[in-house]
Order: sequence, then C-alpha cells, then structure tokens
Amino acid sequence: MIVTTAQLFKVAYGRFAIGAYNINNAEQTMGLFRGCMESRAPFIIQISKGARRYTDKRILEALIRAAEEIFPEAIFAVHLDHGDEQTCYECIDSGFFSSVMIDASHEPFEKNVEITRRVVERAHAKNISVEAELGMLGGVEEDVVVEEGHACLTDPDEAVEFIQRTGCDALAAAIGTSHGAYKFKGKQRLHLDVIEKIRDKVAAAGLPPIPIVMHGSSSVPKEEVLRINAAGGQLDEDACGVDPAEYLPAARLGVTKVNIDTDGRLIWTRVHREYFRDHPQEFDFRPPGKIFMEEYAKFIAQRNQLLGSAGKLDEVRTALGL
Repeated sequence: MIVTTAQLFKVAYGRFAIGAYNINNAEQTMGLFRGCMESRAPFIIQISKGARRYTDKRILEALIRAAEEIFPEAIFAVHLDHGDEQTCYECIDSGFFSSVMIDASHEPFEKNVEITRRVVERAHAKNISVEAELGMLGGVEEDVVVEEGHACLTDPDEAVEFIQRTGCDALAAAIGTSHGAYKFKGKQRLHLDVIEKIRDKVAAAGLPPIPIVMHGSSSVPKEEVLRINAAGGQLDEDACGVDPAEYLPAARLGVTKVNIDTDGRLIWTRVHREYFRDHPQEFDFRPPGKIFMEEYAKFIAQRNQLLGSAGKLDEVRTALGL
C-alpha cells in the first residue's frame, strides 16, 4: 500500500530510519519488494529524473502498481529523487507521488529558499511532502555532479532559517557523504555532530522536529568492487562508502530517511559480469536477472536490519490504522 512519506516519518523519527531505494526496471522492483517483505520493513521507492527518462515514467508507475498487487502487505511511499522545479510540479500533479525532492542546493541560499518555497506551496496544496537540500554533497550521481572542492557541509544556523522560510518537511543535509561509488578515503566518517546541532537548534527555535535525509549513503562493499574487477571491471579498489554501522546512531539523532542507490548498481554489475564471464556461450539476460533479484532482495533485507526498520511493518500498519 502506498502511504504518505510524512506518515512513515512520524512513526520512525528518532527511532529508526526508512530505507529509500532507487528503481529503474522490473528486476530492481521485484528484488526491492521481496527484500522488504522478507525483512518485514516499510520502505521508500525513489524515482530519479534519470529513471523517468530511461524508459518512460508510465512504465515505472505500472511496475510499482503491479508490485503493490503482488505484495499486498507492503507499506511504502513513492518519492521523486533530486528533482528540478518543473519535474517536481509534474510529479505533484501526477497524483502518484507521496513526496518530492526539490534540489536547488547548487543555487545561492536566497535562490534556494525562493525555489523551495514555491514547490512547497504547490505540494502542500495536494498533501504531498517536500524534501529540500541545503549544503552540497560531492560526487556524481546521474544529473548530480559536484566537484569535491565545492562540496560543503550544511550550516546548522542556516538550516533553521531555511526550514522556517521554506516550510519544507524534510531536509537533506550534507554531513560528509558523497554521491556515487567514490566516497571516502581512509578513515573519514559521517559528521554526526552536524545532525545533532541541527536537531538542537530546530528545537531551540520552537520548530517541530525536522526529519533529516542522508544522501549518498551506500556502503560500496569492498567485496563487490573486487568481484566486479575480477570479472573484467575497472573500478577503483580504494573506493569506500558509508559504514552501515553508523545508520542507526544517525537515525537516533533524527536521520529518518537513508538513500541507498550505488550499492544496488554494484550488485547488478557484479551479477551480470560474473554470469557472462562464466557462461560465455549464453546470451539470455533472464538467468542473471533472476540471480540479481535474489541477491538484491538479500541485500535489501540486510540493509533494513542495519537501518532498524526490519520487523517494523506491523507496528507501522497499526500506527497508521491500516
């Protein structure tokens, strides 16, 4: 069942995080639903601008509607990831999305406020939540390209002003994560102190708690990178991502949505490279597709455990009166 993102956030805030996973095709959709049902977790389906262009936005909606029928116990929200203003309006008007993200973080502060406020007004008129971004993550992910030298952490004082002036429902905060497979080097860690300061300053300003969203939160498992390279890939073996052990501590500070996309792409690449390496005479894409669905479901279930959302499905259903 599709529910509002705000409903999921209300149940999860300060206790656990909701996994937000991007989909582009049928295999990812099936693996995601299976993994969330196996771990009994609520979740958020993310659709990016790139995914909407990959085939056709109507294909993605049909896939989600079909999965909703196949897995009637599933409880999830549908979210636009990294939308520009026009794409946000299209998704708001479609009647299909639970929430949208307006990403104007590349704009000066005042321009970001102006754009975000317009999207919030349009979305709230239809009971749709808005996620906005302040600060900039480095790295590359589809339409998002930010040189590391231009990446900057979210300023907690600016965050309070931004929330007050825009009325956004969730804030994507830059806390040291990065888009894509090339995130951290050495012992770099998340800046959990930034989340804590935002939470405390929001409370001091008399505002209701604001769910924080953590972008660029894939872990980039070393084993996946090594296996891809052993099967003909050329990924940087020094690449590493967010330590999944930090998901739950961050959730307890107010991180309520954790975006995980790159890891799923790595699993897809590993499965297909290994399959066709080991079966060079094959050309049928369905056998590796089946393997991917199993592997992705297992990965999703494991991540939901680390997010603290596993086993929360019945609690969410009760809280929402479903």
